[in-house]
Formats: sequence, structure tokens, C-alpha cells
Amino acid sequence: MKSKKIFWIAGENSGDLHASIVLKELNKQFNNIENFGIGGEKMKSQGFKAIFPFDRFSVMGFVEIVKHLAFFAGVEKHIKNIFKNNPPDLIVLVDYPGLNMRIAKLAKSYNIPVLYFIVPQFWAWKYKRIFKLQQYTDHIAYILPFEGKHFSKHKIDASFVGHPISEEISIKLSREKFAHKNNLDLKKKWLGFLPGSRNTELKNMLPEFINAIEIFDSNEYEFLISQASSVSTKLFQKMTNKVNKNIKIVKNMNYEMMKYCNFLVVTSGTATIETAFLGTPFIIVYKTSNSSYQVGKHFIKIDKIGLPNIVIGKDIVPELIQKDVNGKNIFVTITEILSDENKYNKIINELKALHDILGSKSTSIEVATIIEKMINE
Repeated sequence: MKSKKIFWIAGENSGDLHASIVLKELNKQFNNIENFGIGGEKMKSQGFKAIFPFDRFSVMGFVEIVKHLAFFAGVEKHIKNIFKNNPPDLIVLVDYPGLNMRIAKLAKSYNIPVLYFIVPQFWAWKYKRIFKLQQYTDHIAYILPFEGKHFSKHKIDASFVGHPISEEISIKLSREKFAHKNNLDLKKKWLGFLPGSRNTELKNMLPEFINAIEIFDSNEYEFLISQASSVSTKLFQKMTNKVNKNIKIVKNMNYEMMKYCNFLVVTSGTATIETAFLGTPFIIVYKTSNSSYQVGKHFIKIDKIGLPNIVIGKDIVPELIQKDVNGKNIFVTITEILSDENKYNKIINELKALHDILGSKSTSIEVATIIEKMINE
């Protein structure tokens, strides 16, 4: 195969991770592909060349995004120059619809083939996006099995590639070693809290998590809070220093925390699928600024926010949204499930079914195969 150039856009931490496993597989198979564009540290570790600071792309919410419009306009202008003057052989878009849908349209205007890996959740809101996907993409690699019926209906070239978490999740420590590293009491029940990977999520979620922790009995429970590498350490410490209970801050051991805790509270996002895949009972929580929520609720077309519940098509795990996210409700929901063995085991059994669906294929190999075909056509 002749030397090829692939332009990638992965604007969030989850997309950076998902794309990196595909890049790793491409590197195994080929040594003559130049991968460049927008991506983070995990992609860069696979030889990817990033052309913008990655942290500038990690914004969420309608109001928050408006504040960064000038930056994104500059990004689009720069990308347009690349497409015009030095076009790549293929564009791979990873999730991140706000920017990627516009870049897909731009790419088609320059006749550059587009692969969309992990499409926007058009089935939740903005269903008309599927017609843009039909018009501006050449192939879709989708990771949620139920999406296939939509692509078939609209005669869009698409392939189910499995979910990348089946390759990304790695448990490196035993429960005993994890306990030792975090000074945890093996005789107590462990409650884990994942407030999210953005500072805005931290500000919205962590105070309510702390309120819940304050209600629980320290003699019965250990309290673990995950600190993502992408959030401000100063902000995280400022917020957690107020806790009266003995909490354990967990860094770079999320999968062990998800696996070994008795119960988890997880902010809506990729972490909910990861937790579900590992099989630990949990609740999904979501809270944003009131202005963003008021705008968003007029567009959302589904009655569930958690991907595990959406994939299976029923409420496997409880969801708490916006005003319902408070310390008391979190405490009551956890207590009700932990005190009912039948409820607890039912969640475990239903999560096993989800695990089998999502792990049915090797995503990196599937996507790398599609990429090879597209750049050789």
C-alpha cells in the first residue's frame, strides 16, 4: 500500500481513547500511514500528530459551547486550508458531533472520503442528523447494535464494530492489592463515586456526592471518589477538603474501582457503559446548568439518559436527573438496592446480558479493516 494520510477528529477523552485502540491496530498492520488532526495523549502515544491543544475541545452544554465559538471558528478555518491545499486520503470522525458534522460536510465538498466512527446520538435528539450522515459520510462504524436498524432504513453504508470498551478495559490489580494501595477496609462495603471528566461536571455533581457521603455510616462503608486526570486538581482538592468523612481519592485506577466496589454512583457518559460492562450495580446521575437543561429538555426524544438502559431498552439501573440529584435521593436509592438482595442480583444478571452484546466483536480490528478498504478504493 502506498503512503497514506488520515485526518482524525476526536475532541473528547472518550474519543481519544476509542481512536487510540484503532491507531494501535493500524500501526501493527501498516507502517506507511500518517495519522494527524485533533486528538489527545492516548492517540499521540500511537504516533498521532495533534495540530491543536486537546484541552480546548473539552466543553459541554449549550451555554458553555457558545463561549468558545471563536476558537472553533478558527479550527474550522485551519481544517479547511488543510483540505484545500494538502487533502488527506481519508477522514475519520470520532463522536463529537458539534464539530464533526460540519467537518463531514466540508470534507465532501472537497471529495475526501469520510468514515464516521461512533456517530452522534441522532436517535435521542436531532433525528434529522441521520440525513446529514447519509449525505456527508461514506461509511459508518457504529458501536450500539440498535442503531443498525436506522441505517438500514435509510440505506446508509454502515457496520456494527462492537463496543471499544471490550478492548480498553483492563484490570491490573486484584481486589486485595487495590485495597492495600488505597488503604481500604476489606470488611466494609465500598461505595464509589465518579463525578465526571470535566470541571463543569465536577462542580455540578461532586457537592451532591459529598452530601450523600455525609449521610452514610463510616463504620459500615468506605467512600471512594474518582479524580479524572482531565479535571483541575486545585478545584478537586478544594471541593473534597470540605468532607467530614474519611474519603479515598482514586486516580488512574477507575476500572478496579468500578469492578471492586459494591455499588457506584456514575455521572452520565462513557463511564456508565464501562461500569455496566464490568457488572457492578450502580445508579446514573446527570445534572447540568439550569439554562443548558431547560434548552436541552425541549429536544431530547427519549425518556432515558443512561446508555446501558437505552441499549437494553429498559431500566436496568436507576437514573437521577437534574433536581433529583441530591444527597438524600442518592443515599435512599443506594440503600434500597443494597438492602434488597433480589434487586441487587437482578441488576447484576441484566448487566451480564449487556456485557455479551457489547463485547461480541473486536472493535480495533473491525475499524482498521474498514479503513484499509476505504483508503485502497
